[in-house]
Amino acid sequence: MKPSHQTMTHLYEHLGKVFYCIAAIDKTIRKEEITQLKEIVKTEWLPFENTFNEFGDDTAYEIEIVFDWLTANKWDTEQVIPDFKIFRKEHEHLFTPEVITLILKTANAIANSFLEKNRSEHVFISQLSAILIQ
Repeated sequence: MKPSHQTMTHLYEHLGKVFYCIAAIDKTIRKEEITQLKEIVKTEWLPFENTFNEFGDDTAYEIEIVFDWLTANKWDTEQVIPDFKIFRKEHEHLFTPEVITLILKTANAIANSFLEKNRSEHVFISQLSAILIQ
C-alpha cells in the first residue's frame, strides 16, 4: 500500500531537519551545503516518488522548505535525532533500502560539500546510520 500524502510530508519534514543538523553541526551553514542539498533534492529526491501537496508541488520539496526555515530561524537541533528515531520506528515500511541509501548519500554529500567531513559530522552520520540500519 502506498503511503499517504501526510506520511510522506512528515518523512520529508524529518529529513529536512536531519539534513539541517548535518549542515549546522559546526555552527555555520555554508553556501556549499545549501547548494548541495538543493541539487540532490532536484536530481534524486524529486524523481524518487511522486506524491504532491495541495498546491500541486512535489512533496519532496518539504526537505528544502524545512531546511530553509530552520536555517532562517537558527533552530535548536537537540530533539532531531530522538524524533527521527521515533518516526523511523513508527513508519518502518517507508525505510526501504533505496530510501536508506538516498538518506545517507544526501547526508554525506552535505557533510563533504565544504572541505571534508569533520569529527562531529562523522559522529552524526554514524548515529543516523545506526537508526536507519537496524
